[in-house]
Amino acid sequence: MQRFFMEVSYDGSLYHGWQVQKNAVSVQQRINEALAKILRTTVETIGAGRTDTGVHAKQLYVHFDIKAGLIPDEDRFLHAINSLLPSDIAALRLVEVHQDAHARFDAVERSYAYHIHFRKDPFLIRRSWQLRDYPDVARMNEAAHYLLGTQDFGCFSKSNTQVFTNICTVKRAEWVENEEGLVFHITADRFLRNMVRAIVGTLLDIGQKRKEPLSMVAVIQSKDRAQAGTSVPAHGLYLTRVVYPYMQ
Repeated sequence: MQRFFMEVSYDGSLYHGWQVQKNAVSVQQRINEALAKILRTTVETIGAGRTDTGVHAKQLYVHFDIKAGLIPDEDRFLHAINSLLPSDIAALRLVEVHQDAHARFDAVERSYAYHIHFRKDPFLIRRSWQLRDYPDVARMNEAAHYLLGTQDFGCFSKSNTQVFTNICTVKRAEWVENEEGLVFHITADRFLRNMVRAIVGTLLDIGQKRKEPLSMVAVIQSKDRAQAGTSVPAHGLYLTRVVYPYMQ
């Protein structure tokens, strides 16, 4: 058997998240179906993480196992699978890896970006969240600084989520202004479910002067989801990068 990592990207607007579901169409389902047609055998992919309904990915890796020799030419394989995948899902790269490599558990760093715009723009529908009032970016970046480091981020986790720990190490948390509006960039070793959207909502409360920047410390220390802000809409969120120690 051979194990491959496949790098993919997708617009999540029309999908009920990444993971296969019984009564809804997912990104993973479409990829599994395309692989099965090309390889003429059932293929189960494992993704680097699960994105929610409407969330996009500029880079996500999956791994799968197949009988040795079924993919003699990687370029031809990518051409074939992209011809079968819908236009909003793309296979970007295929890399053979060692048998113990794992797309989810081996990832040492993940990055997300949340996009906000302020002028009505038909080309940003389902790809960025439109706000009316421009927040105070300096206040939000002051508060974002308190996210850095290794902490318990249970206050930003969706309720009743079964995880072994809420401890994450955040390496970057920063708002950047661009021509369209604002982008929040965050990088960590791992993320809890709904974590980024809850963080953005909390920071916007501070940027709109409903709370002080220092309040972020109390929110984190509370470990209470009710103390954090409302989760922002999914369609502004992008998984942008996944890092592995053995991948370039």
